[in-house]
Amino acid sequence: MAFFTALPHRALIAVGGDDRAGFLQGMISNDMRHVEAGQAMWAAFLTAQGKFLHEFFVVPHRDAILLECERARREDLIGRLARYKLRAKVSFAPLDTLQAGIAWGEGAAAALETTETLGTVKARGDGVLYTDPRLKGAGVRFALTPDQAGGLPLTRATPEAYDAHRIGLGLPDGSRDMEIDKALLLENGFEELHGVDFEKGCYIGQELTARTHYRALIKKRLMPVTIDGATPAPGEALTIDGRDAGEMKSIAGAHGLALVRLDAWKSGGNLTAGAARITPVKPDWMQLPQD
Repeated sequence: MAFFTALPHRALIAVGGDDRAGFLQGMISNDMRHVEAGQAMWAAFLTAQGKFLHEFFVVPHRDAILLECERARREDLIGRLARYKLRAKVSFAPLDTLQAGIAWGEGAAAALETTETLGTVKARGDGVLYTDPRLKGAGVRFALTPDQAGGLPLTRATPEAYDAHRIGLGLPDGSRDMEIDKALLLENGFEELHGVDFEKGCYIGQELTARTHYRALIKKRLMPVTIDGATPAPGEALTIDGRDAGEMKSIAGAHGLALVRLDAWKSGGNLTAGAARITPVKPDWMQLPQD
Protein backbone atom coordinates (compact mmCIF):
# COMPACT_ATOMS: atom_id res chain seq x y z
CA MET A 1 0.00 0.00 0.00
CA ALA A 2 1.18 3.53 -0.75
CA PHE A 3 0.79 6.45 1.67
CA PHE A 4 1.32 10.19 1.78
CA THR A 5 1.52 12.88 4.42
CA ALA A 6 2.40 16.52 4.73
CA LEU A 7 5.52 17.18 6.80
CA PRO A 8 4.69 20.31 8.79
CA HIS A 9 8.12 20.36 10.44
CA ARG A 10 9.72 20.81 7.00
CA ALA A 11 9.57 24.00 4.92
CA LEU A 12 10.84 25.50 1.69
CA ILE A 13 13.22 28.25 0.65
CA ALA A 14 13.26 29.64 -2.89
CA VAL A 15 16.78 30.52 -4.04
CA GLY A 16 16.70 32.88 -7.02
CA GLY A 17 19.07 34.99 -9.07
CA ASP A 18 21.46 34.35 -11.93
CA ASP A 19 24.26 33.20 -9.59
CA ARG A 20 22.15 30.81 -7.51
CA ALA A 21 23.78 27.55 -8.61
CA GLY A 22 27.33 28.87 -8.51
CA PHE A 23 26.77 30.44 -5.10
CA LEU A 24 25.43 27.22 -3.59
CA GLN A 25 28.28 25.24 -5.15
CA GLY A 26 30.72 26.99 -2.83
CA MET A 27 28.48 26.66 0.23
CA ILE A 28 27.19 23.09 0.47
CA SER A 29 28.48 19.53 0.63
CA ASN A 30 27.10 18.22 -2.65
CA ASP A 31 27.71 19.06 -6.32
CA MET A 32 25.27 21.54 -7.85
CA ARG A 33 25.92 20.06 -11.29
CA HIS A 34 23.34 17.40 -10.34
CA VAL A 35 20.72 20.13 -9.87
CA GLU A 36 21.76 21.94 -13.03
CA ALA A 37 21.20 18.62 -14.85
CA GLY A 38 17.63 18.54 -13.51
CA GLN A 39 18.06 16.20 -10.53
CA ALA A 40 17.25 16.62 -6.85
CA MET A 41 19.96 15.98 -4.28
CA TRP A 42 20.55 15.95 -0.52
CA ALA A 43 23.21 18.18 1.01
CA ALA A 44 24.40 19.91 4.15
CA PHE A 45 25.67 23.32 5.19
CA LEU A 46 28.53 23.12 7.69
CA THR A 47 30.54 25.29 10.02
CA ALA A 48 33.98 26.34 8.86
CA GLN A 49 35.27 23.57 11.14
CA GLY A 50 33.21 20.96 9.26
CA LYS A 51 30.47 20.42 11.85
CA PHE A 52 26.77 20.03 10.98
CA LEU A 53 24.51 23.07 10.84
CA HIS A 54 21.71 22.25 8.36
CA GLU A 55 20.61 19.47 6.02
CA PHE A 56 18.23 19.98 3.12
CA PHE A 57 17.06 18.71 -0.24
CA VAL A 58 18.03 20.81 -3.25
CA VAL A 59 15.50 20.78 -6.09
CA PRO A 60 15.39 22.62 -9.44
CA HIS A 61 11.99 24.21 -10.02
CA ARG A 62 11.20 26.65 -12.80
CA ASP A 63 13.52 29.67 -12.50
CA ALA A 64 14.57 28.94 -8.92
CA ILE A 65 16.17 26.30 -6.73
CA LEU A 66 14.13 25.00 -3.80
CA LEU A 67 15.68 24.00 -0.49
CA GLU A 68 13.54 21.73 1.68
CA CYS A 69 14.79 22.24 5.23
CA GLU A 70 13.69 22.22 8.87
CA ARG A 71 10.85 24.72 9.36
CA ALA A 72 11.94 25.79 12.85
CA ARG A 73 15.44 26.57 11.58
CA ARG A 74 14.60 28.03 8.16
CA GLU A 75 15.36 31.63 9.09
CA ASP A 76 18.69 30.57 10.57
CA LEU A 77 19.64 28.85 7.30
CA ILE A 78 18.60 31.88 5.24
CA GLY A 79 20.60 34.17 7.51
CA ARG A 80 23.73 32.04 7.38
CA LEU A 81 23.66 31.77 3.59
CA ALA A 82 22.97 35.49 3.20
CA ARG A 83 26.14 36.34 5.15
CA TYR A 84 28.18 34.98 2.25
CA LYS A 85 26.19 36.67 -0.51
CA LEU A 86 28.50 39.68 -1.03
CA ARG A 87 27.96 40.77 -4.66
CA ALA A 88 26.53 37.49 -5.91
CA LYS A 89 23.23 37.76 -7.78
CA VAL A 90 21.31 35.45 -5.48
CA SER A 91 18.23 35.80 -3.28
CA PHE A 92 16.65 33.73 -0.52
CA ALA A 93 12.96 33.81 0.38
CA PRO A 94 10.66 31.60 2.48
CA LEU A 95 8.20 29.81 0.23
CA ASP A 96 4.92 29.02 1.95
CA THR A 97 2.58 28.67 -1.03
CA LEU A 98 3.89 25.11 -1.42
CA GLN A 99 3.70 22.43 1.26
CA ALA A 100 6.49 19.92 1.94
CA GLY A 101 5.48 16.27 2.17
CA ILE A 102 6.32 12.66 1.34
CA ALA A 103 4.73 9.67 -0.37
CA TRP A 104 6.04 6.16 0.26
CA GLY A 105 5.19 2.50 0.04
CA GLU A 106 4.72 0.00 -2.76
CA GLY A 107 3.47 1.69 -5.92
CA ALA A 108 3.81 5.26 -4.64
CA ALA A 109 6.00 6.45 -7.52
CA ALA A 110 3.81 4.78 -10.14
CA ALA A 111 0.64 6.25 -8.64
CA LEU A 112 2.22 9.71 -8.90
CA GLU A 113 3.30 9.01 -12.49
CA THR A 114 6.99 9.35 -11.69
CA THR A 115 9.83 6.85 -11.17
CA GLU A 116 11.80 5.33 -8.30
CA THR A 117 15.08 6.52 -9.83
CA LEU A 118 16.88 8.51 -7.13
CA GLY A 119 16.66 12.27 -7.59
CA THR A 120 14.02 12.22 -10.33
CA VAL A 121 12.22 15.58 -10.55
CA LYS A 122 8.78 15.99 -12.10
CA ALA A 123 6.65 19.12 -12.26
CA ARG A 124 3.10 18.73 -10.96
CA GLY A 125 0.90 21.77 -11.48
CA ASP A 126 2.42 24.68 -9.58
CA GLY A 127 4.59 22.33 -7.55
CA VAL A 128 7.11 19.56 -7.97
CA LEU A 129 7.71 15.91 -7.07
CA TYR A 130 11.23 14.63 -6.34
CA THR A 131 12.17 11.05 -5.63
CA ASP A 132 14.21 10.99 -2.41
CA PRO A 133 17.82 11.02 -3.67
CA ARG A 134 19.21 9.15 -0.67
CA LEU A 135 17.91 5.60 -0.87
CA LYS A 136 15.58 3.44 -2.95
CA GLY A 137 12.36 2.93 -1.01
CA ALA A 138 12.70 6.21 0.89
CA GLY A 139 9.76 7.63 -1.06
CA VAL A 140 8.78 10.50 -3.32
CA ARG A 141 8.98 13.90 -1.67
CA PHE A 142 6.82 16.77 -2.82
CA ALA A 143 6.41 20.52 -2.72
CA LEU A 144 2.78 21.09 -3.69
CA THR A 145 -0.07 23.49 -3.02
CA PRO A 146 -2.41 22.27 -0.25
CA ASP A 147 -5.07 21.51 -2.85
CA GLN A 148 -2.64 19.47 -4.94
CA ALA A 149 -1.32 17.60 -1.91
CA GLY A 150 -4.83 16.82 -0.69
CA GLY A 151 -5.74 15.26 -4.02
CA LEU A 152 -2.94 12.71 -4.29
CA PRO A 153 -4.20 9.22 -5.27
CA LEU A 154 -2.73 7.58 -2.17
CA THR A 155 -3.79 6.68 1.37
CA ARG A 156 -3.45 9.60 3.76
CA ALA A 157 -1.18 8.86 6.72
CA THR A 158 0.50 10.88 9.48
CA PRO A 159 3.97 12.35 9.90
CA GLU A 160 4.48 9.82 12.70
CA ALA A 161 3.82 6.97 10.27
CA TYR A 162 6.47 8.34 7.93
CA ASP A 163 8.84 8.68 10.89
CA ALA A 164 8.53 4.95 11.53
CA HIS A 165 9.32 4.29 7.86
CA ARG A 166 12.42 6.46 7.64
CA ILE A 167 13.71 5.34 11.06
CA GLY A 168 13.52 1.75 9.87
CA LEU A 169 15.62 2.71 6.86
CA GLY A 170 18.17 4.53 9.01
CA LEU A 171 17.55 7.99 7.50
CA PRO A 172 18.32 11.05 9.64
CA ASP A 173 15.99 14.02 9.89
CA GLY A 174 17.79 17.27 10.61
CA SER A 175 18.69 18.37 14.11
CA ARG A 176 16.41 15.71 15.60
CA ASP A 177 19.16 13.23 14.75
CA MET A 178 22.27 15.35 14.19
CA GLU A 179 23.55 17.66 16.90
CA ILE A 180 24.08 21.22 15.69
CA ASP A 181 27.72 22.37 15.64
CA LYS A 182 28.89 18.90 16.68
CA ALA A 183 27.76 16.11 14.33
CA LEU A 184 29.95 14.96 11.44
CA LEU A 185 28.44 14.18 8.05
CA LEU A 186 30.07 10.78 7.73
CA GLU A 187 28.74 9.68 11.13
CA ASN A 188 25.26 10.20 9.72
CA GLY A 189 25.40 8.38 6.41
CA PHE A 190 26.02 11.30 4.07
CA GLU A 191 28.57 9.33 2.06
CA GLU A 192 26.43 6.23 1.40
CA LEU A 193 23.24 8.32 1.09
CA HIS A 194 24.69 10.56 -1.63
CA GLY A 195 24.79 13.74 0.44
CA VAL A 196 28.46 14.64 -0.04
CA ASP A 197 30.72 14.81 -3.08
CA PHE A 198 34.48 14.36 -2.60
CA GLU A 199 35.38 15.56 -6.09
CA LYS A 200 33.43 18.82 -6.38
CA GLY A 201 36.04 21.22 -5.03
CA CYS A 202 35.96 23.61 -2.11
CA TYR A 203 32.97 24.34 0.10
CA ILE A 204 32.59 25.48 3.69
CA GLY A 205 33.75 22.72 6.06
CA GLN A 206 35.25 20.58 3.30
CA GLU A 207 38.61 19.97 4.97
CA LEU A 208 37.35 18.04 8.00
CA THR A 209 34.83 16.08 5.92
CA ALA A 210 37.54 15.00 3.46
CA ARG A 211 39.98 14.14 6.23
CA THR A 212 37.49 11.94 8.06
CA HIS A 213 36.79 10.16 4.76
CA TYR A 214 40.32 9.54 3.56
CA ARG A 215 41.74 8.72 6.99
CA ALA A 216 38.75 6.61 8.12
CA LEU A 217 38.41 8.57 11.35
CA ILE A 218 34.73 7.89 12.06
CA LYS A 219 34.15 6.30 15.48
CA LYS A 220 30.33 6.57 15.70
CA ARG A 221 27.43 5.93 13.35
CA LEU A 222 23.76 6.80 13.38
CA MET A 223 22.00 3.42 13.23
CA PRO A 224 18.49 1.99 13.53
CA VAL A 225 17.91 0.29 16.87
CA THR A 226 15.24 -1.84 18.48
CA ILE A 227 14.10 -0.96 22.00
CA ASP A 228 13.21 -3.64 24.53
CA GLY A 229 11.76 -2.11 27.66
CA ALA A 230 10.69 1.35 28.78
CA THR A 231 11.02 3.83 25.91
CA PRO A 232 14.02 6.11 26.46
CA ALA A 233 13.89 9.81 25.68
CA PRO A 234 15.66 11.29 22.68
CA GLY A 235 19.08 12.39 23.89
CA GLU A 236 19.30 9.69 26.57
CA ALA A 237 22.76 8.16 26.87
CA LEU A 238 23.56 4.65 25.68
CA THR A 239 25.86 2.63 27.91
CA ILE A 240 27.61 -0.72 27.82
CA ASP A 241 28.94 -2.12 31.09
CA GLY A 242 28.64 1.37 32.54
CA ARG A 243 30.68 2.98 29.77
CA ASP A 244 29.52 5.52 27.18
CA ALA A 245 28.18 3.82 24.05
CA GLY A 246 26.32 6.64 22.29
CA GLU A 247 23.03 8.52 22.42
CA MET A 248 19.40 7.95 21.48
CA LYS A 249 17.93 10.14 18.74
CA SER A 250 14.53 9.80 17.00
CA ILE A 251 12.11 7.21 18.41
CA ALA A 252 9.02 5.55 16.91
CA GLY A 253 7.50 2.96 19.23
CA ALA A 254 9.90 0.07 19.77
CA HIS A 255 12.31 1.39 17.15
CA GLY A 256 14.60 4.37 16.94
CA LEU A 257 17.81 5.86 15.70
CA ALA A 258 20.86 6.12 17.90
CA LEU A 259 24.37 7.47 17.47
CA VAL A 260 26.30 4.33 18.40
CA ARG A 261 30.00 4.05 19.21
CA LEU A 262 31.45 1.54 16.78
CA ASP A 263 33.69 -0.06 19.40
CA ALA A 264 30.59 -0.75 21.52
CA TRP A 265 28.70 -2.14 18.52
CA LYS A 266 31.58 -4.43 17.54
CA SER A 267 31.91 -5.79 21.08
CA GLY A 268 28.54 -7.51 20.81
CA GLY A 269 27.71 -6.59 24.40
CA ASN A 270 24.37 -5.41 25.75
CA LEU A 271 23.65 -1.73 25.13
CA THR A 272 21.19 -0.01 27.41
CA ALA A 273 19.40 3.33 27.64
CA GLY A 274 17.95 3.69 31.10
CA ALA A 275 16.01 0.48 31.78
CA ALA A 276 15.73 -0.48 28.10
CA ARG A 277 17.92 -2.85 26.14
CA ILE A 278 19.05 -1.33 22.83
CA THR A 279 20.00 -3.47 19.84
CA PRO A 280 21.60 -1.73 16.83
CA VAL A 281 20.57 -3.04 13.40
CA LYS A 282 22.95 -2.23 10.54
CA PRO A 283 21.00 -1.37 7.37
CA ASP A 284 22.14 -2.98 4.13
CA TRP A 285 23.29 0.33 2.65
CA MET A 286 25.64 1.19 5.53
CA GLN A 287 29.35 0.53 5.08
CA LEU A 288 31.29 -0.02 8.30
CA PRO A 289 35.06 -0.56 8.68
CA GLN A 290 34.89 -4.36 8.83
CA ASP A 291 32.65 -4.61 5.72
